[in-house]
Amino acid sequence: MRQICATVLFAASLISTTARAQVGIVHVVIETNAGTIEADLDSTHAPVSVANFLRYVDAHHYDGGQFHRAVTPDNQPSNAVKIEVIQGGVAPAFAKTGWPAIELERTSVTGLKHVDGALSMARAGPNTATSDFFITIGLQPELDFAGKRNADGQGFAVFGRVVRGGDTVRKIQHSAVVDQKLTPPIQIVRIVRKAP
Repeated sequence: MRQICATVLFAASLISTTARAQVGIVHVVIETNAGTIEADLDSTHAPVSVANFLRYVDAHHYDGGQFHRAVTPDNQPSNAVKIEVIQGGVAPAFAKTGWPAIELERTSVTGLKHVDGALSMARAGPNTATSDFFITIGLQPELDFAGKRNADGQGFAVFGRVVRGGDTVRKIQHSAVVDQKLTPPIQIVRIVRKAP
């Protein structure tokens, strides 16, 4: 009887995991020297951004990377529209390598928003995102399409959300900075896919 129950529980777990995969959720773990962050990536609504991010994850380009920027209300004096984010990227050895920039997946199309803990692609102009990403602290609607943080009004591409480790995100944000540069940067030990 115990073996039957265990088999049923295992099958139910497998079905649950399969159902989760079918809706396009990919779970990742971001290990840093300040703590661990876990996030769910939404490949159903942001397939281009998720595939791009996972390309860097699977190639281990984030292993030895850094959270190098922390934006707080106090360190953006020249910005009329304030935001709160931390920004990370690949290991320095991969800073000048990687893949071509991807097309911007606008929040007006994906339906994903810059809520607390959103993962989003950093960029300069539209269609320039490569490997840098950021995590929001609190609601950041001015980063969505038609938001006023970026003069082009196109917003940034949300592709996931933190599900564990929000305390680590805030710890990184409140680490020492010079202007917005984390000094020293917070090391990304590695980013890996993991079953939820």
